[in-house]
Amino acid sequence: MVLTLIIAAVALIVGGICGYAVFRHVIKGKYNEIVAAAEKEAEVVKKKKLLEVEEKFLNKKSELQKEVQQRNQQFQQNENKLKQREISLNQRHEEMGRRKNELDNQQQRIDNEKKLLAVKQEELEKMQLREREKLEELSGLSAEEARTRLVESLKDEARTNAQAYINEIMDEAKLNANAQAKKIVIQTIQRVATETAVENSVSVFHIDNDDVKGRVIGREGRNIRALEAACGVEIVVDDTPEAIVISGFDPVRRETCRLALHQLVADGRIHPARIEEVVNKVKKQLDNEIIETGKRTAIDLGIHGLHPELVRIIGKMKYRSSYGQNLLQHARETANLCAVMAAELGLNPKKAKRAGLLHDIGKVPDEESEMPHALYGAKIAEMYKEKPDICNAIGAHHDEMEMQTLLAPIVQVCDAISGARPGARREIVEAYIKRLNDLEAIAMSYPGVTKTYAIQAGRELRVIVGADKMSDAETEALSGEIATKIQNEMTYPGQVKITVIRETRSVAYAK
Repeated sequence: MVLTLIIAAVALIVGGICGYAVFRHVIKGKYNEIVAAAEKEAEVVKKKKLLEVEEKFLNKKSELQKEVQQRNQQFQQNENKLKQREISLNQRHEEMGRRKNELDNQQQRIDNEKKLLAVKQEELEKMQLREREKLEELSGLSAEEARTRLVESLKDEARTNAQAYINEIMDEAKLNANAQAKKIVIQTIQRVATETAVENSVSVFHIDNDDVKGRVIGREGRNIRALEAACGVEIVVDDTPEAIVISGFDPVRRETCRLALHQLVADGRIHPARIEEVVNKVKKQLDNEIIETGKRTAIDLGIHGLHPELVRIIGKMKYRSSYGQNLLQHARETANLCAVMAAELGLNPKKAKRAGLLHDIGKVPDEESEMPHALYGAKIAEMYKEKPDICNAIGAHHDEMEMQTLLAPIVQVCDAISGARPGARREIVEAYIKRLNDLEAIAMSYPGVTKTYAIQAGRELRVIVGADKMSDAETEALSGEIATKIQNEMTYPGQVKITVIRETRSVAYAK
Protein backbone atom coordinates (compact mmCIF):
# COMPACT_ATOMS: atom_id res chain seq x y z
CA MET A 1 0.00 0.00 0.00
CA VAL A 2 2.72 2.38 0.86
CA LEU A 3 4.71 1.33 -2.18
CA THR A 4 1.75 1.98 -4.37
CA LEU A 5 1.34 5.45 -2.92
CA ILE A 6 5.03 6.16 -3.44
CA ILE A 7 4.90 4.96 -7.07
CA ALA A 8 1.79 7.04 -7.65
CA ALA A 9 3.42 10.07 -6.14
CA VAL A 10 6.55 9.60 -8.24
CA ALA A 11 4.45 9.07 -11.37
CA LEU A 12 2.49 12.23 -10.54
CA ILE A 13 5.67 14.27 -10.11
CA VAL A 14 7.21 12.86 -13.30
CA GLY A 15 3.99 13.56 -15.20
CA GLY A 16 3.90 17.12 -13.86
CA ILE A 17 7.49 17.71 -14.88
CA CYS A 18 6.85 16.30 -18.35
CA GLY A 19 3.64 18.38 -18.70
CA TYR A 20 5.41 21.54 -17.60
CA ALA A 21 8.19 20.85 -20.15
CA VAL A 22 5.65 20.27 -22.91
CA PHE A 23 3.67 23.40 -21.87
CA ARG A 24 6.82 25.53 -21.77
CA HIS A 25 7.83 24.29 -25.22
CA VAL A 26 4.40 25.14 -26.62
CA ILE A 27 4.34 28.56 -24.94
CA LYS A 28 7.85 29.38 -26.16
CA GLY A 29 6.86 28.47 -29.69
CA LYS A 30 3.83 30.75 -29.55
CA TYR A 31 5.96 33.49 -28.02
CA ASN A 32 8.49 33.21 -30.82
CA GLU A 33 5.66 33.33 -33.39
CA ILE A 34 4.17 36.43 -31.73
CA VAL A 35 7.58 38.14 -31.54
CA ALA A 36 8.26 37.32 -35.20
CA ALA A 37 4.86 38.66 -36.23
CA ALA A 38 5.40 41.77 -34.14
CA GLU A 39 8.83 42.33 -35.68
CA LYS A 40 7.32 41.99 -39.16
CA GLU A 41 4.50 44.42 -38.29
CA ALA A 42 7.00 46.85 -36.72
CA GLU A 43 9.11 46.68 -39.83
CA VAL A 44 6.04 47.45 -41.97
CA VAL A 45 5.02 50.38 -39.68
CA LYS A 46 8.60 51.62 -39.69
CA LYS A 47 8.73 51.61 -43.48
CA LYS A 48 5.33 53.31 -43.63
CA LYS A 49 6.38 56.03 -41.17
CA LEU A 50 9.65 56.52 -43.05
CA LEU A 51 7.68 56.97 -46.24
CA GLU A 52 5.34 59.47 -44.55
CA VAL A 53 8.28 61.40 -43.08
CA GLU A 54 10.00 61.42 -46.45
CA GLU A 55 6.79 62.62 -48.11
CA LYS A 56 6.35 65.41 -45.51
CA PHE A 57 9.98 66.37 -45.93
CA LEU A 58 9.56 66.60 -49.68
CA ASN A 59 6.36 68.68 -49.23
CA LYS A 60 8.09 71.03 -46.78
CA LYS A 61 11.05 71.29 -49.08
CA SER A 62 8.74 72.19 -51.96
CA GLU A 63 6.90 74.81 -49.82
CA LEU A 64 10.18 76.32 -48.68
CA GLN A 65 11.39 76.48 -52.25
CA LYS A 66 8.18 78.25 -53.28
CA GLU A 67 8.48 80.68 -50.37
CA VAL A 68 12.10 81.35 -51.22
CA GLN A 69 11.09 82.02 -54.83
CA GLN A 70 8.31 84.41 -53.68
CA ARG A 71 10.68 86.27 -51.40
CA ASN A 72 13.24 86.48 -54.15
CA GLN A 73 10.56 87.90 -56.44
CA GLN A 74 9.52 90.36 -53.75
CA PHE A 75 13.13 91.36 -53.18
CA GLN A 76 13.48 91.84 -56.92
CA GLN A 77 10.36 94.00 -57.03
CA ASN A 78 11.52 96.08 -54.09
CA GLU A 79 14.89 96.48 -55.73
CA ASN A 80 13.20 97.65 -58.94
CA LYS A 81 11.08 100.12 -56.97
CA LEU A 82 14.13 101.46 -55.21
CA LYS A 83 15.89 101.90 -58.53
CA GLN A 84 12.86 103.77 -59.91
CA ARG A 85 12.76 105.98 -56.83
CA GLU A 86 16.44 106.65 -57.16
CA ILE A 87 15.94 107.65 -60.79
CA SER A 88 12.97 109.85 -59.78
CA LEU A 89 14.97 111.49 -56.98
CA ASN A 90 17.81 112.18 -59.35
CA GLN A 91 15.39 113.78 -61.78
CA ARG A 92 13.87 115.89 -59.01
CA HIS A 93 17.30 116.91 -57.86
CA GLU A 94 18.17 118.00 -61.35
CA GLU A 95 14.84 119.85 -61.64
CA MET A 96 15.46 121.60 -58.31
CA GLY A 97 18.89 122.61 -59.44
CA ARG A 98 17.43 124.02 -62.63
CA ARG A 99 14.72 125.92 -60.74
CA LYS A 100 17.30 127.24 -58.29
CA ASN A 101 19.27 128.63 -61.17
CA GLU A 102 16.11 130.21 -62.58
CA LEU A 103 15.25 131.72 -59.17
CA ASP A 104 18.74 133.10 -58.85
CA ASN A 105 18.41 134.68 -62.28
CA GLN A 106 14.97 136.11 -61.38
CA GLN A 107 16.32 137.46 -58.11
CA GLN A 108 19.10 139.12 -60.01
CA ARG A 109 16.61 140.70 -62.41
CA ILE A 110 14.43 141.84 -59.47
CA ASP A 111 17.43 143.40 -57.75
CA ASN A 112 18.30 145.24 -60.94
CA GLU A 113 14.69 146.42 -61.32
CA LYS A 114 14.64 147.55 -57.68
CA LYS A 115 17.70 149.63 -58.25
CA LEU A 116 16.12 151.10 -61.39
CA LEU A 117 12.88 151.80 -59.47
CA ALA A 118 14.81 153.48 -56.69
CA VAL A 119 16.45 155.77 -59.21
CA LYS A 120 13.09 156.53 -60.85
CA GLN A 121 11.50 157.10 -57.41
CA GLU A 122 14.15 159.65 -56.61
CA GLU A 123 13.50 161.41 -59.90
CA LEU A 124 9.72 161.28 -59.27
CA GLU A 125 10.07 162.76 -55.79
CA LYS A 126 12.19 165.54 -57.17
CA MET A 127 9.58 166.21 -59.86
CA GLN A 128 6.77 166.16 -57.27
CA LEU A 129 8.70 168.57 -55.07
CA ARG A 130 9.14 170.95 -57.99
CA GLU A 131 5.44 170.64 -58.92
CA ARG A 132 4.41 171.23 -55.29
CA GLU A 133 6.55 174.34 -55.11
CA LYS A 134 4.95 175.61 -58.32
CA LEU A 135 1.41 174.87 -56.98
CA GLU A 136 2.19 176.60 -53.69
CA GLU A 137 3.39 179.64 -55.60
CA LEU A 138 0.24 179.68 -57.80
CA SER A 139 -2.34 178.99 -55.04
CA GLY A 140 -0.72 180.89 -52.22
CA LEU A 141 -1.33 177.88 -49.85
CA SER A 142 1.16 175.54 -48.30
CA ALA A 143 0.93 171.81 -48.96
CA GLU A 144 -0.21 171.12 -45.38
CA GLU A 145 -3.02 173.68 -45.60
CA ALA A 146 -4.20 172.33 -48.97
CA ARG A 147 -4.15 168.78 -47.61
CA THR A 148 -6.18 169.80 -44.56
CA ARG A 149 -8.82 171.52 -46.70
CA LEU A 150 -9.02 168.56 -49.05
CA VAL A 151 -9.37 166.07 -46.18
CA GLU A 152 -12.13 168.12 -44.54
CA SER A 153 -14.08 168.38 -47.77
CA LEU A 154 -13.69 164.65 -48.39
CA LYS A 155 -14.80 163.92 -44.81
CA ASP A 156 -17.99 165.96 -45.21
CA GLU A 157 -18.76 164.36 -48.55
CA ALA A 158 -18.05 160.86 -47.21
CA ARG A 159 -20.16 161.49 -44.10
CA THR A 160 -23.09 162.68 -46.21
CA ASN A 161 -22.80 159.74 -48.60
CA ALA A 162 -22.42 157.27 -45.73
CA GLN A 163 -25.47 158.64 -43.91
CA ALA A 164 -27.54 158.44 -47.08
CA TYR A 165 -26.28 154.91 -47.74
CA ILE A 166 -26.99 153.87 -44.14
CA ASN A 167 -30.51 155.31 -44.28
CA GLU A 168 -31.16 153.54 -47.59
CA ILE A 169 -29.90 150.20 -46.23
CA MET A 170 -31.86 150.60 -42.99
CA ASP A 171 -35.06 151.45 -44.86
CA GLU A 172 -34.62 148.46 -47.14
CA ALA A 173 -33.79 146.17 -44.21
CA LYS A 174 -36.76 147.45 -42.21
CA LEU A 175 -39.06 146.96 -45.18
CA ASN A 176 -37.90 143.40 -45.82
CA ALA A 177 -37.67 142.50 -42.14
CA ASN A 178 -41.12 143.89 -41.37
CA ALA A 179 -42.65 142.11 -44.34
CA GLN A 180 -41.05 138.78 -43.44
CA ALA A 181 -41.79 139.14 -39.73
CA LYS A 182 -45.42 140.07 -40.41
CA LYS A 183 -45.76 137.07 -42.69
CA ILE A 184 -44.41 134.66 -40.05
CA VAL A 185 -46.45 136.23 -37.23
CA ILE A 186 -49.68 136.23 -39.27
CA GLN A 187 -49.19 132.60 -40.33
CA THR A 188 -48.47 131.66 -36.71
CA ILE A 189 -51.51 133.46 -35.30
CA GLN A 190 -53.83 132.07 -37.96
CA ARG A 191 -52.82 128.51 -37.08
CA VAL A 192 -53.47 128.85 -33.33
CA ALA A 193 -56.91 129.14 -31.72
CA THR A 194 -57.33 131.95 -29.16
CA GLU A 195 -59.74 132.77 -26.36
CA THR A 196 -60.90 136.05 -24.85
CA ALA A 197 -60.39 137.14 -21.25
CA VAL A 198 -63.20 135.99 -18.96
CA GLU A 199 -61.57 135.70 -15.54
CA ASN A 200 -62.57 138.08 -12.74
CA SER A 201 -62.32 138.38 -9.00
CA VAL A 202 -65.70 136.88 -8.08
CA SER A 203 -67.41 133.51 -8.45
CA VAL A 204 -71.15 132.91 -8.31
CA PHE A 205 -72.60 129.84 -6.57
CA HIS A 206 -76.09 129.11 -7.87
CA ILE A 207 -78.70 127.65 -5.49
CA ASP A 208 -82.14 126.15 -6.10
CA ASN A 209 -84.02 128.41 -3.69
CA ASP A 210 -83.29 131.26 -1.31
CA ASP A 211 -84.00 129.09 1.79
CA VAL A 212 -80.45 127.73 1.46
CA LYS A 213 -79.05 131.20 2.18
CA GLY A 214 -80.22 131.08 5.79
CA ARG A 215 -78.64 127.68 6.37
CA VAL A 216 -75.38 128.93 4.83
CA ILE A 217 -75.37 131.98 7.13
CA GLY A 218 -76.21 129.88 10.21
CA ARG A 219 -77.21 131.04 13.66
CA GLU A 220 -75.76 134.50 14.27
CA GLY A 221 -73.59 134.05 11.14
CA ARG A 222 -71.47 131.22 12.57
CA ASN A 223 -71.53 129.08 9.43
CA ILE A 224 -70.62 131.84 6.98
CA ARG A 225 -67.81 133.10 9.25
CA ALA A 226 -66.40 129.59 9.60
CA LEU A 227 -66.53 129.11 5.82
CA GLU A 228 -64.84 132.46 5.16
CA ALA A 229 -62.10 131.70 7.71
CA ALA A 230 -61.48 128.19 6.33
CA CYS A 231 -61.36 129.31 2.66
CA GLY A 232 -59.86 132.81 3.01
CA VAL A 233 -62.53 134.55 0.91
CA GLU A 234 -65.49 136.85 1.39
CA ILE A 235 -69.01 135.47 0.92
CA VAL A 236 -71.74 137.91 -0.04
CA VAL A 237 -75.30 136.74 0.65
CA ASP A 238 -77.68 139.50 -0.48
CA ASP A 239 -80.95 139.88 -2.32
CA THR A 240 -79.56 138.44 -5.54
CA PRO A 241 -82.02 135.67 -6.39
CA GLU A 242 -80.76 132.08 -6.27
CA ALA A 243 -77.11 133.11 -6.07
CA ILE A 244 -74.32 133.47 -3.49
CA VAL A 245 -71.34 135.60 -4.50
CA ILE A 246 -67.81 134.46 -3.53
CA SER A 247 -65.26 137.28 -3.66
CA GLY A 248 -61.46 136.95 -3.55
CA PHE A 249 -58.36 137.68 -5.60
CA ASP A 250 -57.06 134.10 -5.26
CA PRO A 251 -58.94 131.88 -7.76
CA VAL A 252 -57.83 128.71 -5.93
CA ARG A 253 -59.51 129.88 -2.73
CA ARG A 254 -62.68 130.89 -4.60
CA GLU A 255 -62.84 127.50 -6.28
CA THR A 256 -62.27 125.75 -2.93
CA CYS A 257 -65.13 127.70 -1.40
CA ARG A 258 -67.45 127.03 -4.35
CA LEU A 259 -66.82 123.26 -4.27
CA ALA A 260 -67.17 123.17 -0.48
CA LEU A 261 -70.50 125.05 -0.69
CA HIS A 262 -71.71 122.60 -3.33
CA GLN A 263 -70.95 119.58 -1.12
CA LEU A 264 -72.39 121.21 2.03
CA VAL A 265 -75.65 122.19 0.32
CA ALA A 266 -75.99 118.76 -1.31
CA ASP A 267 -75.33 117.02 2.03
CA GLY A 268 -77.61 119.32 4.03
CA ARG A 269 -75.45 119.27 7.16
CA ILE A 270 -74.01 122.76 7.54
CA HIS A 271 -72.22 123.58 10.79
CA PRO A 272 -68.68 124.83 11.65
CA ALA A 273 -67.16 121.40 12.33
CA ARG A 274 -68.63 119.96 9.14
CA ILE A 275 -67.52 123.03 7.18
CA GLU A 276 -63.90 122.60 8.28
CA GLU A 277 -63.97 118.89 7.41
CA VAL A 278 -65.44 119.49 3.94
CA VAL A 279 -63.02 122.35 3.17
CA ASN A 280 -60.00 120.17 4.01
CA LYS A 281 -61.39 117.39 1.84
CA VAL A 282 -62.01 119.79 -1.06
CA LYS A 283 -58.46 121.18 -0.77
CA LYS A 284 -57.04 117.67 -1.18
CA GLN A 285 -59.34 117.02 -4.16
CA LEU A 286 -58.29 120.32 -5.71
CA ASP A 287 -54.60 119.47 -5.27
CA ASN A 288 -55.17 116.20 -7.11
CA GLU A 289 -57.12 118.02 -9.80
CA ILE A 290 -54.25 120.52 -10.20
CA ILE A 291 -51.77 117.68 -10.76
CA GLU A 292 -54.16 115.98 -13.20
CA THR A 293 -54.61 119.26 -15.09
CA GLY A 294 -50.82 119.66 -15.38
CA LYS A 295 -50.43 116.10 -16.67
CA ARG A 296 -53.27 116.51 -19.16
CA THR A 297 -51.83 119.79 -20.42
CA ALA A 298 -48.39 118.23 -20.95
CA ILE A 299 -49.94 115.25 -22.77
CA ASP A 300 -52.12 117.48 -24.98
CA LEU A 301 -49.08 119.51 -26.03
CA GLY A 302 -46.89 116.43 -26.52
CA ILE A 303 -44.34 117.51 -23.88
CA HIS A 304 -42.66 114.65 -22.00
CA GLY A 305 -40.15 114.28 -19.19
CA LEU A 306 -41.34 117.18 -17.03
CA HIS A 307 -40.47 117.05 -13.34
CA PRO A 308 -43.57 116.26 -11.19
CA GLU A 309 -43.23 119.61 -9.42
CA LEU A 310 -43.25 121.44 -12.76
CA VAL A 311 -46.38 119.48 -13.71
CA ARG A 312 -48.04 120.67 -10.48
CA ILE A 313 -47.03 124.29 -11.15
CA ILE A 314 -48.52 124.06 -14.66
CA GLY A 315 -51.76 122.77 -13.15
CA LYS A 316 -51.86 125.73 -10.73
CA MET A 317 -51.82 128.09 -13.71
CA LYS A 318 -55.45 127.14 -14.34
CA TYR A 319 -56.41 129.15 -11.26
CA ARG A 320 -54.27 132.23 -12.00
CA SER A 321 -54.92 135.15 -14.34
CA SER A 322 -52.97 138.13 -15.67
CA TYR A 323 -54.97 141.19 -16.76
CA GLY A 324 -57.99 138.89 -16.88
CA GLN A 325 -56.24 136.37 -19.14
CA ASN A 326 -56.18 132.83 -17.77
CA LEU A 327 -52.54 131.93 -17.20
CA LEU A 328 -52.82 128.29 -18.29
CA GLN A 329 -54.62 129.25 -21.50
CA HIS A 330 -51.95 131.92 -22.07
CA ALA A 331 -49.17 129.36 -21.52
CA ARG A 332 -50.81 126.83 -23.88
CA GLU A 333 -51.39 129.53 -26.48
CA THR A 334 -47.78 130.73 -26.19
CA ALA A 335 -46.50 127.14 -26.45
CA ASN A 336 -48.45 126.52 -29.67
CA LEU A 337 -47.36 129.85 -31.13
CA CYS A 338 -43.71 129.06 -30.27
CA ALA A 339 -43.92 125.65 -31.92
CA VAL A 340 -45.41 127.07 -35.12
CA MET A 341 -42.96 129.97 -35.28
CA ALA A 342 -39.97 127.70 -34.59
CA ALA A 343 -41.11 125.38 -37.38
CA GLU A 344 -41.42 128.38 -39.74
CA LEU A 345 -37.87 129.41 -38.86
CA GLY A 346 -36.42 125.89 -39.17
CA LEU A 347 -35.79 125.40 -35.43
CA ASN A 348 -36.79 122.61 -33.03
CA PRO A 349 -40.57 123.03 -32.41
CA LYS A 350 -40.62 120.66 -29.41
CA LYS A 351 -38.08 122.72 -27.48
CA ALA A 352 -39.87 125.92 -28.40
CA LYS A 353 -43.20 124.49 -27.22
CA ARG A 354 -41.64 123.38 -23.91
CA ALA A 355 -40.13 126.83 -23.30
CA GLY A 356 -43.42 128.54 -24.21
CA LEU A 357 -45.39 126.38 -21.76
CA LEU A 358 -42.96 127.01 -18.89
CA HIS A 359 -42.23 130.71 -19.53
CA ASP A 360 -44.62 132.01 -16.80
CA ILE A 361 -44.07 129.40 -14.06
CA GLY A 362 -42.55 132.17 -11.92
CA LYS A 363 -46.03 133.70 -11.55
CA VAL A 364 -47.42 130.78 -9.50
CA PRO A 365 -44.81 130.19 -6.78
CA ASP A 366 -45.60 128.38 -3.55
CA GLU A 367 -43.54 131.01 -1.74
CA GLU A 368 -43.45 134.72 -2.48
CA SER A 369 -40.20 135.93 -4.04
CA GLU A 370 -38.64 139.35 -4.48
CA MET A 371 -37.29 138.36 -7.90
CA PRO A 372 -39.11 139.20 -11.16
CA HIS A 373 -41.28 136.33 -12.31
CA ALA A 374 -39.13 135.66 -15.41
CA LEU A 375 -35.90 135.26 -13.41
CA TYR A 376 -37.69 133.29 -10.69
CA GLY A 377 -39.18 130.99 -13.33
CA ALA A 378 -35.71 130.40 -14.81
CA LYS A 379 -34.44 129.55 -11.33
CA ILE A 380 -37.29 127.07 -10.78
CA ALA A 381 -36.69 125.44 -14.19
CA GLU A 382 -32.97 125.14 -13.47
CA MET A 383 -33.76 123.62 -10.06
CA TYR A 384 -35.82 120.89 -11.73
CA LYS A 385 -33.11 120.02 -14.30
CA GLU A 386 -34.46 121.76 -17.40
CA LYS A 387 -31.90 122.36 -20.16
CA PRO A 388 -29.94 125.65 -20.18
CA ASP A 389 -31.55 126.94 -23.40
CA ILE A 390 -35.03 126.40 -21.90
CA CYS A 391 -34.02 128.20 -18.68
CA ASN A 392 -32.53 131.08 -20.68
CA ALA A 393 -35.70 131.44 -22.77
CA ILE A 394 -37.80 131.59 -19.57
CA GLY A 395 -35.55 134.14 -17.87
CA ALA A 396 -35.04 136.36 -20.92
CA HIS A 397 -38.61 136.74 -22.18
CA HIS A 398 -38.82 140.17 -20.49
CA ASP A 399 -35.19 141.15 -21.27
CA GLU A 400 -34.18 140.68 -17.61
CA MET A 401 -31.52 138.19 -18.70
CA GLU A 402 -29.27 138.18 -21.75
CA MET A 403 -30.64 136.08 -24.61
CA GLN A 404 -28.25 133.25 -25.47
CA THR A 405 -30.24 131.15 -27.95
CA LEU A 406 -32.84 131.71 -30.67
CA LEU A 407 -35.50 130.18 -28.41
CA ALA A 408 -35.48 133.27 -26.18
CA PRO A 409 -36.67 135.83 -28.78
CA ILE A 410 -39.26 133.35 -30.07
CA VAL A 411 -40.73 132.94 -26.57
CA GLN A 412 -40.63 136.72 -26.04
CA VAL A 413 -42.44 137.43 -29.32
CA CYS A 414 -45.07 134.71 -28.83
CA ASP A 415 -45.70 135.85 -25.24
CA ALA A 416 -46.30 139.37 -26.58
CA ILE A 417 -48.59 138.06 -29.34
CA SER A 418 -50.67 136.06 -26.87
CA GLY A 419 -50.88 138.92 -24.36
CA ALA A 420 -51.28 141.83 -26.76
CA ARG A 421 -53.82 140.44 -29.19
CA PRO A 422 -57.33 141.97 -29.07
CA GLY A 423 -59.54 140.39 -26.41
CA ALA A 424 -56.67 138.70 -24.60
CA ARG A 425 -56.48 140.89 -21.50
CA ARG A 426 -58.54 143.33 -19.54
CA GLU A 427 -57.15 146.39 -17.83
CA ILE A 428 -58.45 148.57 -14.99
CA VAL A 429 -59.51 151.99 -16.25
CA GLU A 430 -57.40 153.91 -13.75
CA ALA A 431 -54.28 151.89 -14.57
CA TYR A 432 -55.00 152.23 -18.27
CA ILE A 433 -55.27 156.04 -18.09
CA LYS A 434 -52.15 156.25 -15.92
CA ARG A 435 -50.21 154.18 -18.44
CA LEU A 436 -51.23 156.49 -21.28
CA ASN A 437 -50.27 159.58 -19.25
CA ASP A 438 -46.90 158.04 -18.35
CA LEU A 439 -46.20 157.29 -22.02
CA GLU A 440 -46.90 160.89 -23.01
CA ALA A 441 -44.93 162.26 -20.05
CA ILE A 442 -41.82 160.26 -20.94
CA ALA A 443 -41.88 161.56 -24.53
CA MET A 444 -42.50 165.17 -23.39
CA SER A 445 -39.41 165.02 -21.13
CA TYR A 446 -37.12 165.24 -24.19
CA PRO A 447 -36.10 168.68 -25.54
CA GLY A 448 -37.56 169.61 -28.91
CA VAL A 449 -40.80 167.63 -28.38
CA THR A 450 -43.90 169.83 -28.83
CA LYS A 451 -46.82 167.35 -28.55
CA THR A 452 -47.40 163.68 -27.80
CA TYR A 453 -50.38 161.41 -28.43
CA ALA A 454 -50.85 157.88 -27.02
CA ILE A 455 -53.14 156.09 -29.48
CA GLN A 456 -54.43 152.58 -30.22
CA ALA A 457 -55.02 151.83 -26.53
CA GLY A 458 -51.42 152.63 -25.71
CA ARG A 459 -49.98 150.41 -28.44
CA GLU A 460 -48.56 153.43 -30.31
CA LEU A 461 -47.05 156.74 -29.23
CA ARG A 462 -46.98 159.65 -31.71
CA VAL A 463 -44.34 162.27 -30.92
CA ILE A 464 -44.39 165.65 -32.70
CA VAL A 465 -41.07 167.58 -32.77
CA GLY A 466 -40.29 171.06 -34.07
CA ALA A 467 -38.58 171.22 -37.43
CA ASP A 468 -36.44 174.13 -36.26
CA LYS A 469 -35.31 172.29 -33.13
CA MET A 470 -34.33 168.90 -34.49
CA SER A 471 -32.93 167.40 -37.69
CA ASP A 472 -34.08 164.23 -39.47
CA ALA A 473 -31.11 162.26 -38.15
CA GLU A 474 -31.88 163.40 -34.59
CA THR A 475 -35.51 162.25 -34.89
CA GLU A 476 -34.32 158.71 -35.65
CA ALA A 477 -32.12 158.74 -32.56
CA LEU A 478 -34.98 160.21 -30.48
CA SER A 479 -37.38 157.36 -31.32
CA GLY A 480 -34.81 154.80 -30.17
CA GLU A 481 -34.12 156.70 -26.92
CA ILE A 482 -37.83 157.00 -26.08
CA ALA A 483 -38.37 153.29 -26.78
CA THR A 484 -35.47 152.34 -24.50
CA LYS A 485 -36.72 154.60 -21.69
CA ILE A 486 -40.28 153.24 -21.91
CA GLN A 487 -38.96 149.69 -21.90
CA ASN A 488 -36.82 150.33 -18.81
CA GLU A 489 -39.28 152.39 -16.75
CA MET A 490 -42.76 151.07 -17.55
CA THR A 491 -44.73 147.83 -17.35
CA TYR A 492 -47.17 147.18 -20.19
CA PRO A 493 -48.65 144.26 -22.12
CA GLY A 494 -47.34 143.63 -25.63
CA GLN A 495 -45.25 146.31 -27.30
CA VAL A 496 -45.44 150.05 -27.92
CA LYS A 497 -44.64 151.61 -31.31
CA ILE A 498 -42.96 155.03 -31.14
CA THR A 499 -43.46 157.27 -34.19
CA VAL A 500 -41.56 160.58 -34.25
CA ILE A 501 -42.94 163.18 -36.69
CA ARG A 502 -40.95 166.26 -37.71
CA GLU A 503 -43.06 168.81 -39.49
CA THR A 504 -42.74 172.36 -40.79
CA ARG A 505 -45.78 174.63 -40.75
CA SER A 506 -46.09 177.99 -42.43
CA VAL A 507 -49.00 180.18 -41.28
CA ALA A 508 -50.17 183.47 -42.85
CA TYR A 509 -53.29 185.57 -42.34
CA ALA A 510 -55.20 187.45 -45.06
CA LYS A 511 -56.69 190.69 -43.71
